[in-house]
Amino acid sequence: MPKFAANLTMLWNEIDFLDRFEKAAKAGFKGVEYLFPYAYDKEVLAEKLAAHGLVQALHNLPAGDWAGGERGIACLPGREGEFQDSVGKGIEYAKALNTKAINCLAGLTPKDVPADKVHETLVKNLKFAAAELKKAGIPFVVEAINTRDIPGFHLTHTKQTLALLDEVGADDIFFQYDIYHMQIMEGDLTPTVRANISRIKHIQLADNPGRGEPGTGEINYPFLFKAIDDTGYDGWIGCEYKPKTTTDAGLGWFAPYKG
Repeated sequence: MPKFAANLTMLWNEIDFLDRFEKAAKAGFKGVEYLFPYAYDKEVLAEKLAAHGLVQALHNLPAGDWAGGERGIACLPGREGEFQDSVGKGIEYAKALNTKAINCLAGLTPKDVPADKVHETLVKNLKFAAAELKKAGIPFVVEAINTRDIPGFHLTHTKQTLALLDEVGADDIFFQYDIYHMQIMEGDLTPTVRANISRIKHIQLADNPGRGEPGTGEINYPFLFKAIDDTGYDGWIGCEYKPKTTTDAGLGWFAPYKG
């Protein structure tokens, strides 16, 4: 049976962020994820997790000036020191929250920078992060994102991302497979998951089109969940979708999977 984590960045947006932990637990989720924990004291977040019996499944490394449009800094030459600091901060929070995996957003491909320099920077930064996270005992994942939602994002396909991870060469760096993003960019979801499940440490979902909850679009989620389950995958599936109405009203899809 898949394990589902509520994405508190996307779900229950009508209430304060710190109140969403209770809503997730009451809805039957055993885990949570969100983009970034850094606006909150880690002790406060740890208390929320403990109070509601929730696992922190995932959060991202700091991603630069998010409000200003940055979507990660790992591929940006000249920002290596900042990236290394971000890894330290990510580990600090992950240790406090017992986070099961940290994700790295590669960032937007910088303009007017030679492609080989961008690639060299990204590989170097990922090698650094993988080594630091391995020392900390925290699994490290990297994801690809579709170019419709984030035009210019540097990693956009499964094969591209896996080839990058091969070049990094660390034995504890994995792929975060986002079903929604990959449906847009390449489709062929089930064969891709089956072929690469040993390299996937975290999965995220939303339906397409619209990025709504399962059952609002074209993806046959019951079929896909069974296919994932049949592979023996025992990681988390993060529910990173935009509810069509309210979060609670759209949770009918989740009823068969509550533990």
